[in-house]
Amino acid sequence: MKLRQKVIFLAITPLILALCTIALFVRHQAITLAQQQRDTIQQAYLASKEAELKHYVDLAARSVAHLVNSGKRDDATLDEAKRILSTLSYGDDGYFFVYDYQGNSLMHPRQPELVGRNLWDMRDVNGEPTIQRLIARARAGGGLQRYIWAKPSINKPAPKLGFVIPMENWGWMLGTGIYLDDVDAALAKIDAQQSRNIQGTLLWIAVLAIVSALVVASSGLALNISELRVADAKLKVLAQRVVESQEQERARLSRDLHDGISQWLVSIKLQIEAGVIRLGGDAAQQQKARASFEHTASQLNDVLGEVRRISHNLRPAILDDLGLAAALDHLAHEATQNSALPVRFLARGASEGLDDVANTVLFRIAQEALTNIERHAGARQVEITLACEGGCVTLTVADDGAGFDAASVAIHPKRGIGLRNMMERMDAIGGQLAITSSAAGTSVQASVPLPPTATRS
Repeated sequence: MKLRQKVIFLAITPLILALCTIALFVRHQAITLAQQQRDTIQQAYLASKEAELKHYVDLAARSVAHLVNSGKRDDATLDEAKRILSTLSYGDDGYFFVYDYQGNSLMHPRQPELVGRNLWDMRDVNGEPTIQRLIARARAGGGLQRYIWAKPSINKPAPKLGFVIPMENWGWMLGTGIYLDDVDAALAKIDAQQSRNIQGTLLWIAVLAIVSALVVASSGLALNISELRVADAKLKVLAQRVVESQEQERARLSRDLHDGISQWLVSIKLQIEAGVIRLGGDAAQQQKARASFEHTASQLNDVLGEVRRISHNLRPAILDDLGLAAALDHLAHEATQNSALPVRFLARGASEGLDDVANTVLFRIAQEALTNIERHAGARQVEITLACEGGCVTLTVADDGAGFDAASVAIHPKRGIGLRNMMERMDAIGGQLAITSSAAGTSVQASVPLPPTATRS
């Protein structure tokens, strides 16, 4: 996987993980809130139904209160009370029922087949004694009681919430109730709605995650394309500079060969030819031929020196044989001899840990700096310092010349070629180049980190 792809992956992955975490947290909170809401609704609904049941039973009790309080207990009075209670109803499944304390069914408008039967031992589908529990609640003063009873509208057992009161004068239990399956259906509807809301929220989060990932990926792709274009443009500029540098170096070598070595060789050739001709003459001519050959030998020494100078500029052998410090010291002496400008070299610490490429880059920077000083600075003295401190090797070339505006020269298309070459050389080996210049002089500082193995040693 390429670096850019890793960056995009590392950008998308935390985003997806964060959105997934948010989705899980939202889902947990939504489920908790839905359960709390369901419990609240259920409690409120049941509380309203309980109050409603008490109200219904109170109305039923008041409707027969005049008969109960009359003190009569003959069949006619009891039948009249049953008739009144049987006519009271609310909805298809809302009715009143009457039992005596022995478990006999005295009145049941929805299930008349139970009237007259003793249901004391009757048990529901869970094995609970239904009538016994209702009578026990009535004997205790009345109240709410949950049980299971056949629902008339569907003729199937369903959970029911009943409310019963005692009628002590007659030994009766009067009660009514509501079926809780309607409550469960209403709560199930609420649960379904909440579940749809949660799923909708998670769907929106998923859509947001996908859109965000696509945006990040698209942005990364656009950034990659932009960086590739910029890199391609920089590569073209760098290639052009390399070609220009090669052409400049070839032009310099051509001038050195044509203006120096070539002319000397032509002069030597002419002198040799003249000497050969004089060798066939008298003694005086032979003496002149001897002097000509001696002069030719001296010129050959000069040619050899020029060849060594050109070779040294291309790649000094001392750099490979004795190291960077010796090569810089030789460069300082050579610059002092050639330009009559005092150049002093100082070395602090050992720089043997650098590889050949880094040594060459630092040497070239020193060469370029000395060339610029000789051409433009007007300096009176130069100091080259090579220091190995803090895990890096630092080359400093300082002069006391007139100085210049480093920022503007570095970006000038024609004047800043040398500085740009220095910067590009340092960038290639992971080093840093700092140039400071003022009216008091200029300092070029190049720092290269030592390899870990060299630092440990």
